[in-house]
Amino acid sequence: MRIYVYSKVYVVNKNFKLRPHPLQVFFPLILVNLYTINMKIGIAADHGGFELKQIIQPFLLSLNYEVIDFGAYEQNNLDDYPDYVIPLSKAVASKQVERGIAICGSGVGAAIVANKIRGVRASLINDHFSAHQGVEDDDMNILCLGGRITGFAAAKEFVKTFLESRFSGGEKYVRRLNKIIDLEK
Repeated sequence: MRIYVYSKVYVVNKNFKLRPHPLQVFFPLILVNLYTINMKIGIAADHGGFELKQIIQPFLLSLNYEVIDFGAYEQNNLDDYPDYVIPLSKAVASKQVERGIAICGSGVGAAIVANKIRGVRASLINDHFSAHQGVEDDDMNILCLGGRITGFAAAKEFVKTFLESRFSGGEKYVRRLNKIIDLEK
């Protein structure tokens, strides 16, 4: 017997309140198999990452992830990545979402601001190995991408690898992680 649920895309307003994504009007419900539902993923991008976010978001839905969209919700060349990446990072740190994807023009700014939030371990990823190694060894919880430098196919590969990877919990990795946690106190 298969059990089905309806999956929706949500957006977060400035008060951290969830509301349906504007595209729900056009695509109200997406049927997904409950057996394959995965974690809740947050995504955020400024104008430099907006186009790539528009590719990654439906890709995440096709993989049956629940997606929380922290903006931007439209292309605006005057927006600033911290306005979107900080709420995403706070949601990851507070476990409102299990992992995050932050996209700006190069990915560098997104990584810098994300790592200012206690409990976040973000990194700019430009290769397959780092996408899984960052999670397995360093418990990375936010993947940062450069919307102007990362191709769509490569970005999908990095995102899929990041989300399918798990922290190994090895003794030396836990020891190193605890040193980072101590620094944040």
